[in-house]
Amino acid sequence: MGRGPRNYEEKLITPEQAAEIMEEGWKRADLHVHTTCSFDVLPVRDLHPESLYEKALKMGMDYITFTDHETIEAYEILGWNREKLVPGVEISVYDPEFAGHALHINIFELNREEFFELMEIAEIEHDLRNFIKYLKRHKLPFIYNHPFWFEFHSEPNPSSVPRLAKLFPVLEYNMHELKQKNELTIALAENLGKGIVATTDTHTGSLGKVYTLAEGDNFKEFFRNIAMGKSYIVPEDLTRELLIDEMNTWIDLIFEKSQKNSDIKNYLTGIKSLDTMVRISRSELLSYSPKLNRTAMYLLYMISNTGLPASFYLHSAENLAREIERQIEIEKQE
Repeated sequence: MGRGPRNYEEKLITPEQAAEIMEEGWKRADLHVHTTCSFDVLPVRDLHPESLYEKALKMGMDYITFTDHETIEAYEILGWNREKLVPGVEISVYDPEFAGHALHINIFELNREEFFELMEIAEIEHDLRNFIKYLKRHKLPFIYNHPFWFEFHSEPNPSSVPRLAKLFPVLEYNMHELKQKNELTIALAENLGKGIVATTDTHTGSLGKVYTLAEGDNFKEFFRNIAMGKSYIVPEDLTRELLIDEMNTWIDLIFEKSQKNSDIKNYLTGIKSLDTMVRISRSELLSYSPKLNRTAMYLLYMISNTGLPASFYLHSAENLAREIERQIEIEKQE
């Protein structure tokens, strides 16, 4: 238990370094994973809770959790007491008065009753402080997900993030965020003395691409060590290459893995580019012509592999990241 990094820069390690640490008995977990139980995950077999659970076991994950949006359905499917399984959920809390924007919070080791009570606070009371008080009273581990993420079309309010982060034991280094944002999260955690986890936040089955290491013979002990700073992370940031790979994975899932699944007909994410692909894939013309379906799939692969969609998204995200950094600097000077 004595081993642990002296500063936050030492927390970021490579997979090779992680392998050495795991030989000493440290545990590994990816604490932000979505399954088909989330509204924005394709209804395909590879992303079903059972498939992802088996995948995590084969990868050697020491703690396995699924944090679907506002639902614990994965645990109703899998059962609540499977080997290495830790019940989890991601809940969005919009508190217009205290926070000013929606926060996404991952909660672990909760039961059905606690889930429904938390959903009531989030959806009816809209009270972040009461939500946090409930978590602490029930001794539930929880994480502030992607602190510098703001909902699409909402007004970014980065100046409130340091104040809100004080309420949380652990902040998230998210694989689907730009390096600038993740560096801001690291700096915030270091300044406030908070724990850090690295997560995939995967919606396409890429669990375990990044992960967190800590000691702990049970999850509560594992999480407590993370909160105390006795942990390491194997991180990755959003890049053009990662975005191209992600888009190609979506194309594969939509055109290859979903063709025999009638549920795809009712699937929409709310993400314009992905929903456009879904609509193309489920058109009657493509359904009756496998050759045309394959041609459409290859055309989308070609567009994705040019890197233009990824570059466009990154340009927009980088502009937002710069604006967040600018606002934080102004706040510091004041």
